[in-house]
Amino acid sequence: MDFERPGQTGNTDQPEQIDEFELELRQAMERRPAPPSLKRRILQQRSTRRTDRVQSYTVWWQRLAASVLLAGVVAGGYSWRRVEDRRKGEEAVQQVLTALRITNHALNDMNRRLVEHDREVK
Repeated sequence: MDFERPGQTGNTDQPEQIDEFELELRQAMERRPAPPSLKRRILQQRSTRRTDRVQSYTVWWQRLAASVLLAGVVAGGYSWRRVEDRRKGEEAVQQVLTALRITNHALNDMNRRLVEHDREVK
């Protein structure tokens, strides 16, 4: 039974073209067994993708850990620097206070000598 398209009457090549098309379509749709290595290749690809994914996550976590470590080292260094500067500042304050005490003691001694000298002169 041949089917013709509307508007195409009397064309004898058309049913032959349809038959060839149907034959090619049937051959393309025909069930064929899978190659024996297909399952192995699919499982291997899946395993490779999982391995790549795990390695990617591992590298990501390593980079994150390195970044956190680096940030900690920088923050620790900055904190240590502040503590060291504060210690040096406090040490400088103590030196100034010591110098003022020495100066005060020397001035008091000088005032005492001047007072004694004034008493002797009078």
